[in-house]
Amino acid sequence: MSVLRKFLESVAAIGVTLLVLALLGAVLVVLEPRSTSADSTVGGSYSVPSKGPGRWGSGTLGPWDGLARRISPEDEIRDVLAFDGIFMFGDSIAVQDSAALERLLTDRTGESIAIHDWSGQPASAAVDALAEWSRDYGLPRRIVMAVGTNDIFDPPAFAAQVERALRIAGPDRTVYWVDVYVARTKQPDAIRDADLANSTWINQQLQDAALRHPNLRIIDWSGFLMSQPDRPAEYLRDGVHTSRPAGGAARNELIADALHSR
Repeated sequence: MSVLRKFLESVAAIGVTLLVLALLGAVLVVLEPRSTSADSTVGGSYSVPSKGPGRWGSGTLGPWDGLARRISPEDEIRDVLAFDGIFMFGDSIAVQDSAALERLLTDRTGESIAIHDWSGQPASAAVDALAEWSRDYGLPRRIVMAVGTNDIFDPPAFAAQVERALRIAGPDRTVYWVDVYVARTKQPDAIRDADLANSTWINQQLQDAALRHPNLRIIDWSGFLMSQPDRPAEYLRDGVHTSRPAGGAARNELIADALHSR
């Protein structure tokens, strides 16, 4: 009986110790500081204020720093990099659609994506973010650039940013660039015409860059829109931003397909 009693006391002591450790672990999890998730959209409006016709007919890009944005926290960025995931840098269309893109990639292949999406940012700002992440974390082998829409206000500046992005990425990584379609429905006809002309100008610069850089893949969003029977109406809610669910789903499918094409 003495031996049995000692055995039972030992078992009870082990059980109490395990319970204490479990409770301590739970407390530490609760107290652990956490980064802000990219699922939380920060800021207000998606739309960039613009004024006048500007030099190129589409107007002048207004302040965008306070607009809506979704940016992955540092721990997510490092996790994505460690598991050969994807980095994406986007504008307001991506702010709206990137959460669904994350789910699509996870469901389809289990891949993860870290995002730096900021409404209103032109390509120059997105490339600045690319350079910062490259310096701070390194880069994965696949990078999505979903910017250029806000470059309709200054199309000649776009080509240099594409070259800069490719220089940062280097020749051994693939850069997927979503091309541009803008024809803002609430603007006068002359501005809508300028939007389309400037979109074409930006897309031509992408095409020219792809001839020089075999690691640049263009995701043909504009071509998809123009190939539809009713043109962009079903897929764009304002001539720029995707409709829900049709437009967002279609654009995300194009991106996901491009990432997994050979």
